[in-house]
Parts: sequence; C-alpha cells; structure tokens
Amino acid sequence: MVRPSLDELPAYRFRRPRWVHRRRKTGRRKRSGRSLRGMASSGMASSGMASGPTTSAPLVSPPLSPPPQDLRATGAPLPRALVVLLGSAATVIVLAGLYAVAWLVGPVFLALVIVITLDPVRAWLRGKGLPRWLTVAVLVVTVYAALLLLFLVVVVSLAQLSALLPRYAGQADELLRNGMDFLGRFGVGHQQLREMLSSVDTGKLVAFAGSLLAGVGGLVTNLAFLLALMLFLSTESAWAGQRLGRIARDRPWISASLRRFAFGTRRYLVVTTVFGGVVAALDTVALALLGIPAAVLWGLLSFVTNYVPNVGFVIGVIPPALIALLDGGWRVMLVTIVVYVLLNFVVQSLIQPKFVAESVGLSTLATVLALVFWTWLLGPLGAVLAVPATLLAKALLIDVDPRARWAEALLCTPDRRSG
Repeated sequence: MVRPSLDELPAYRFRRPRWVHRRRKTGRRKRSGRSLRGMASSGMASSGMASGPTTSAPLVSPPLSPPPQDLRATGAPLPRALVVLLGSAATVIVLAGLYAVAWLVGPVFLALVIVITLDPVRAWLRGKGLPRWLTVAVLVVTVYAALLLLFLVVVVSLAQLSALLPRYAGQADELLRNGMDFLGRFGVGHQQLREMLSSVDTGKLVAFAGSLLAGVGGLVTNLAFLLALMLFLSTESAWAGQRLGRIARDRPWISASLRRFAFGTRRYLVVTTVFGGVVAALDTVALALLGIPAAVLWGLLSFVTNYVPNVGFVIGVIPPALIALLDGGWRVMLVTIVVYVLLNFVVQSLIQPKFVAESVGLSTLATVLALVFWTWLLGPLGAVLAVPATLLAKALLIDVDPRARWAEALLCTPDRRSG
C-alpha cells in the first residue's frame, strides 16, 4: 500500500503537526550518524580490512504519490437554486449601497469617464516630451476652462430667458382661453375646468420648485467636487498602463476587459460629442432663422441631451417648442418640431450608429433598459452615464469570465450580415 505524502493532504499543506518536525529532526540526526559510519566502513571495505556486520541502508522517505480519489475531490457544487438565491441577495445589497451613495458614485464615475476619454491626449503630450506634471496641468486647465465656458453660456442664456418670459404672459392667457374653448366643444365646461384647477395642490408645486432649486444648488456643489476628482484622477492616470500590465501577468482576462471598456467608452464619448456638436450647431442655426428667442441656450440643451441615448432628443425639443408656441403660434411650433425631428433622425439614427456600433455593440432594448435603470440608481446623471456604466458592468461581470460569454448575446446587437 502506497502511503500519500503529507504535502498532498489539504490539512497539512501549510501547517504540519509538531511531531512531524521532531520526527524529521531525529531522522536527520540518525542519517547523519549512519552516513559517517558508512563512510568509515566503506573505507575499510575497500582496503579489505572490513570487520563486523555491514550497516543497514539509510531510511528514505516514500516517493510522492497522487492522493486518493476522495482527497482530490474539491467538494460537491452548491445547488443551482441556492446559487441564484445568494446571487440575488448580493445584487440587492450592492444596489442598495449604490443607491445610498449615488451622490458620490455619479461624480466619481463621470470624472473617471472624462479622464479615460482624454487619456490619448495625455499620451500625445507625453510623447512630445512634456513632463508628467505639466501634462496633467494642461489637461486639467483645459477641462476647467471648457466647463467654465459652458457654465457662463448657461447663466447668460437663462438670464435672457428670464427677461423674455414676462412678455409672453398675454400669449399664455390667450392660449389658455383657446384651449378651454376647444375642450368646451367636447362637453367640458369652464366650471369643470376651474374645479380641476382649484383641486391642484399649490403646496406640492411650491415644494417641487424648492426641490428644483435645491437640485440646482447640488449641481453646483457636484461640479466643484467633479473638478477636484478630475485633478486627482488625471494625476493617477499616468500610471494606469503600468497597473494594467501588472494585472495582465496574473489575470489577462481582467486586463483585456478593462482595456476593452476604456476603448469602447472613449470611442462612444468622442463620437457622441462630435455628432452632438454638429446637431447643436444645426439646431441653433435653425432656431435663429425661425426667430426663436434664446436659440443658443436651446442649442446647448440639444448638445447635452445628445448624451442621453434614444430619448435625449425628446427632452431637448420640448422647451424650444413651447417658446415657439408662445412666440409664433402653432405653425412655428410645428416647424420647430419638424426641423428637430429631421436633424436628429438623420444624424443620430442614420449616421452616428455606424460609428458607435463597433465600440459599444449594445442593442436598442438593452440601451433603453440601461437608461431606465441607471437613471433610477444614480439620478439624472445616470441618464448621461447609462452607456459607459453598462459597458463597465459588462466588462466586470461578463467579459472577465469566459463561462459568462453567453450573456453577451443577450446584450449586443445581432449581426445582420449573417441573416
């Protein structure tokens, strides 16, 4: 019977009992004494003067042998129902934690996405011989200047809009009367409309306005927090390549997944920014030709809502359409909506997907579900970060595990060329 070595037993792999060490030390002493006596006896035997019985062979430990079948077994796998239950419970706990700290996760992830997008610029500046600190300073100052310019444009446009709104009080009253007359044709009387309006709780409206103002104040606070985060992340991004290289030595799948996420996010944001700028410029020119007030503000709104997939166009067209209704009537509003629909359909539905599909590869249904989910989890900022956040979740949960590649077929766009 072959006795398995203690090194093969899981219980003794890292810790051996004390008696094993004592036995090994005793064996070493015996073998050393026997080796000395063996050397002396061998010398005597070679000269023909050996006397007495020969010494026995030294004790040799048994050779390593594979452990028995019961020792090689790693244990029975958990039942599938238990795995699903534990995974669901862990998912709920993680989502609850993210929901509680959404005020922190959203700005941090936005800063990370911006730094990832600007990483090729940093590498190009480093290739030109600029020191690391100067490269980081140039990137941070550029982003700060762009955000400051954006903030100033919004403030000036809102000031112009607030000065124009009182002029439309008469038009709003006239539209209200026309609407009441239109509803009166279908049997809805003025008294019923007054009762409906009187039933509206003004306290809720005031509370909503207060929450909106608080949200604006929180946006300013988050912007300052975002700027500070970008400074630190830009500093750390200089060593991102080295860290990914270290990860690739032990976990090549993780390194490849993170690089794929960075490439997809960078290409998505660059393409979305370029086409968003084109659409915003065309919308601004069209609104200016139609005589819509604050055309620059609505063009900027169109640029921002372009980052919201699929439904951003609807959000961006509502304010200019209402202003067109108050300023020029129904015909101008319809023309504004038609112009927006044509421009956004041609650019966002026909041209832009050809550049984004290869890097993102998410189906329309997956994008819509991701938009709803991340907006619920992270708030309005989640609508802008829906696609990058989905790419990160896909990289960490699907791409790193070859056994989970089947889930990629449920998220990605099907290959239409294969029929």
